[in-house]
Amino acid sequence: MAVIGAALAFAANGLSPHGLELTKDYYPGDKVASPTTAGATNLTNAAATSTNSPLEILSARLQANGLQLAESNHVAQFFHDPRREQDGVIFIDARDEDHYRAGHIPGAYHFDRFQPQNYFTNVGQVCLTAQQMVFYCNGGDCDDSEQAAIMLRDSLGIPKEKVFVYGGGFTEWTNNGMPFELGQRNSGELTNVVKTAASGKVEGSKQ
Repeated sequence: MAVIGAALAFAANGLSPHGLELTKDYYPGDKVASPTTAGATNLTNAAATSTNSPLEILSARLQANGLQLAESNHVAQFFHDPRREQDGVIFIDARDEDHYRAGHIPGAYHFDRFQPQNYFTNVGQVCLTAQQMVFYCNGGDCDDSEQAAIMLRDSLGIPKEKVFVYGGGFTEWTNNGMPFELGQRNSGELTNVVKTAASGKVEGSKQ
């Protein structure tokens, strides 16, 4: 009887204009993510991206360009490395002439990427023999050091393992109270006095 009843029910459903489609899924909600769930996932991904610090973003950008980020402690080690006295470790200031003469890391070579013809011969020869080189500009949003590093590295065929970019730049250097040199390279005029343009005051003391 049960089999006969089931057969009659299927037949009636097929003949009825209001019959159910047996192959149709009338409850698709279980298979599709709700808008609320999808939105939460997107917000989570966005939050994860926004938590990256400026230093992490800079490091990722430098790595994408085949460059290495040098942080403050690493830069200090380079500066005190005995090899710096024989140009085994060199610093390269990628800012313009006025900024360089106003103060640069002691012994740093000058390379303005916007006028490479004025510096390429001298700086290029030193880069070819140096074991490590640290490029810097003002730090922060300044990318002159990054571009100068790429220019010299690619034009001279320098292995990327030798090239570093000081992310904090000259601004961080002076904020840390490190000495800097005035005028030309190896002028011997060292100071850690930082002039404040707004007030005309100075901080630190001349060495």
